[in-house]
Amino acid sequence: MSIFSSDLSMPRAGSRRLKVDARQLVLWLTTAALLLLVALPLAYVLLQAIFPQITRGRFDGAFSLFIPTLNDPELLRLLRNTLQLGVAVVIGCAALAVPLGALRALTRVPGGALWDVIFLVPFLIPPYIAALAWMMTLQPRGYMQQLTGLQADSFLFSFWGITFVMILNVFPVVYFAVSRTLLAVGGRYAAVGRVSGAGPWQAFWRLTLPLSIPGIAASLLLVFALSIEEFGTPATLGAQANYYVLVTGIHQRFSDWPIDMPGAAILSLLLVMLAMGAFYLQHWLVTRRSYVSVTGKPMAFEPIELGVWRWPVIILFVLVGFISVGVPILSALATASTGTISGGLAWDNLSTRHFETLFNDRFGALRALSTSLGLATGAALATGVLGALIGYLVVRAKTRGHQVLDFLSLLPNTMPAIVVAVGLILAWNQTFWPIPIYNTAAILLIAYTCLLLPYPVRYASASFRQMSENLEAAARVSGAGFVRMFWRVLLPALAPSLLVSMLLVFAIASRELVASLMVAPAGMVTVSTFVFGQFEQGSPGVGMAMSVVAIFSTTALLLAVTAFSRKKLPFAG
Repeated sequence: MSIFSSDLSMPRAGSRRLKVDARQLVLWLTTAALLLLVALPLAYVLLQAIFPQITRGRFDGAFSLFIPTLNDPELLRLLRNTLQLGVAVVIGCAALAVPLGALRALTRVPGGALWDVIFLVPFLIPPYIAALAWMMTLQPRGYMQQLTGLQADSFLFSFWGITFVMILNVFPVVYFAVSRTLLAVGGRYAAVGRVSGAGPWQAFWRLTLPLSIPGIAASLLLVFALSIEEFGTPATLGAQANYYVLVTGIHQRFSDWPIDMPGAAILSLLLVMLAMGAFYLQHWLVTRRSYVSVTGKPMAFEPIELGVWRWPVIILFVLVGFISVGVPILSALATASTGTISGGLAWDNLSTRHFETLFNDRFGALRALSTSLGLATGAALATGVLGALIGYLVVRAKTRGHQVLDFLSLLPNTMPAIVVAVGLILAWNQTFWPIPIYNTAAILLIAYTCLLLPYPVRYASASFRQMSENLEAAARVSGAGFVRMFWRVLLPALAPSLLVSMLLVFAIASRELVASLMVAPAGMVTVSTFVFGQFEQGSPGVGMAMSVVAIFSTTALLLAVTAFSRKKLPFAG
């Protein structure tokens, strides 16, 4: 009799030990997987930073590099640039997305639902592809100069250019947070304020805005965390502007000879501390006081009519949509569809040869595509299984240690991808492992699984919290053991949300850049490294053809996921 066939919490005579064993075994296996995936890389980063000689099997010189590294003017410059860039992107996103989100929530913007879909697209375009598209547009003899005679090379390859591109990549985070938060609190309390004699602006400043501050602040802090850990845009544009941040500094220490592992580890720790600080501040802002504004009572809300401001608002939305979505996509399509870059935008220069090269696999494009799809599928399956088990253990099985599981599963949210990559290199590039992981495809699978595990965990936890415990009780009364109860009762109810999260993991993993650049074994190429490599080798047309395939396939997949979730999941719409 398998121990998994036993019940978890309905003890019966003679079977109590087996029931405890089943629960403990699942807990131990899940904890062991999390320790290997999440805790081990971070622990190795910490050990490498403390003991600089640990890769040589020595523990001497503990903390000896901290003071010299922290006093290094180069580190101070990287730290200053990182904070400067993060703060500038936050301010830019607030200036752009808060007015847009407020207009969308409180007024009757023509085509409101359509703008929601359009403003989702910039978040779906990989940042490094957006940066490359802007480079093709604004550089000398770029598309803007061909169409208008103007070029903005000096602007793009500067701090303000990097900030501009990053704002366009992440402003949807703030837009959706502001619009949804104001929609939830704005109508009800603004109406009460107006009944009490307040004017529209007074109701907004005195009631709606203060109640919305947690949601707005949380989204801005998330933007800060995303900005300081973003690699693609600073790597693409910053190198030509001599503008380096912590993530590019870490990559440089691993890519330039001699490799500086202790220095990269110390920079990684600084980056983790910054990201954790942002997430902690976000949590503090949201939880320090009650901002309850949704009571469940239906409340009719009539959006404000724009009147004479209708056309200025439409022009604003069109302008932002064109700059954030139209320009990158049109630039990618133009580069992929023209025979030569020097031939420019001319009818006789139109060509499908880059797509033909892509699908003829002359540069290994199909191999890169199949590698990314295979790894993304593996990551989706691995995170799906772990996410379902962790979600169950955290929500249902109140065993000792479930909080540790919850912490470990969500820790990757605060770990920048480049830190995970550094930790995996340090952890798995050791000779004592019985099975070699480093320099194989497995290291990439582990990296994707570690980075994307929080998605299935969050979805599964939310689903388990919505399920009645009567389902499990009924299964136990009917004699079902743990495996049968989980497989036949819980998993079918969990499947829709778990499938959505796995598709999200698949979409993101299929175009992941920084971990792919750092830990991919020699000779292995993914979609992102293929695009990056084509630009470095002077073949932007083929790179952009691959980008177009990646953008449209990912967008179509995520739109399908959204439609599926709204249809199948009542809580998702």
